[in-house]
Amino acid sequence: MAGRPIIRIDEELCTGCGECVPACAEGALEIVNGKVRVVSEVLCDGLGACLGECPEGALLLEERPAPEFDEGAVEKRLEELRLESGARTEGAKTAEALVSLGCPGSAVRDLRTGETASTETAGTGESRGLDERGGESLLEHWPVQLGLANPMAPVYRGANLLITADCVPVAYRRFQEEFLEGRRVVMFCPKLDDAQAHLERLTELLATAKPASVMMVHMEVPCCYGLKEIVFRAAEAAGLDVSIEEVVIGVNGGVLSTVKGS
Repeated sequence: MAGRPIIRIDEELCTGCGECVPACAEGALEIVNGKVRVVSEVLCDGLGACLGECPEGALLLEERPAPEFDEGAVEKRLEELRLESGARTEGAKTAEALVSLGCPGSAVRDLRTGETASTETAGTGESRGLDERGGESLLEHWPVQLGLANPMAPVYRGANLLITADCVPVAYRRFQEEFLEGRRVVMFCPKLDDAQAHLERLTELLATAKPASVMMVHMEVPCCYGLKEIVFRAAEAAGLDVSIEEVVIGVNGGVLSTVKGS
């Protein structure tokens, strides 16, 4: 097998942010278990278009024995991606289509710096956004939905974590000032969402990030107490030994109770 340039991924540096995925026009990269993987070496053309997209420098171009680049395999891969995504346009094999397929909007971003999250700002609890962004929002990162959260993302490591039902910010007008400031947040609906999937994702996040503290906020309605069950089950499965504070919000917008964690 002849040697040729091909991508290598440093798993120690890779955070699974996904920034590199849409940059590969051949569809050779995907995220598996929180890390970027090369789907098949025959899909990698060795030109390194993805290298500059990684904020951690986890992508490297090296010369080593590898199968030859296969354009036919690339066409088949792009067709598979097009069908999986439900795309129906003729241009689905272009790099522009792959940006849409990769959903770059779900990539982890540190909103305090305006850049993709890095280990340098992870878990500090600083909130520079209020001054530098004109007081628009106290949110420090993106995304916020638990289903989109990457448990490996640096923004969660050692942070003060807020877990909230997604109705809470609508019902409680002072949500950002009282709950969000200085915390990293994930949110979900314990009734309408896939509870088992959220339990597994949250367990992985807690085990990996090892947050300094956890606050959970949910509504007073009975179905919303499912969030509490999911949080405690995930904490137990993750072996988490930190304080968990519970806040219950009424449908009229008031705080009904606050239970400090032990």
